Amino acid sequence: MSLPAEQNWLVLFNLISDLTKKGYDIPNGINPEMGLIRSSISSYKRDPSHPDLINGLAKAEMSLSNVQGTMLTIAEQEGEEYVDFWLDLFKKAMMGEEIFEFPDSRSKFLVNAPPGLTTGRINLKVPLAEERVQEIAEWCGLIIEFDDDVTVSLHGDKPDLQNGLKEMGSFFLEE
Repeated sequence: MSLPAEQNWLVLFNLISDLTKKGYDIPNGINPEMGLIRSSISSYKRDPSHPDLINGLAKAEMSLSNVQGTMLTIAEQEGEEYVDFWLDLFKKAMMGEEIFEFPDSRSKFLVNAPPGLTTGRINLKVPLAEERVQEIAEWCGLIIEFDDDVTVSLHGDKPDLQNGLKEMGSFFLEE
C-alpha cells in the first residue's frame, strides 16, 4: 500500500530528476533532505501506531512541502504548462492515487550472521565461477555464502574482510 506522502515523495523525486536532466542546478540540501524524508516515511510504514513515527511522518510531510515549493519555483523557468503538469501529479498523489511505483529494493538484511565477525555482501554485475571467490575467501580466512549467482555474503575479521574485498574488486568491473 502506498501512502499519499510516499506518492508525493515519488512525484517530487521525479520532478527533481527531470529538472536535473534539463540542466537546472538543484540546491545542495535538497537530496539529503529527500533521503531523510524517505527514511521517515519508510519508518512510519513499519509501525504506523508508534507516536514518535507518527510525529516523524508529520515532520517529513512538512519538509516535503518545503522542498516541493523550492522545486516548483525552479520549475517555473520551464513555463506554466510544465508547472501545471507537475501540480496535477501532486494533487493526484495527495488524493491517494498511485502515480509511480517504487522499484523493488535489492537490499536484504543478513539473517543469522556469525556473531563476533564483520559481515559484508557484494552484488556482482554478472555471475562468476564459485571457485574464484572461494579461493580468495580461503586465502583471506573468510566464510562465504552464495545467496544467488550474483550475491555473495562474506564473514570474517574486519581486516581480513577488507583485504578480501580488495582482492575481489576486479569482479565488480566484469560485464
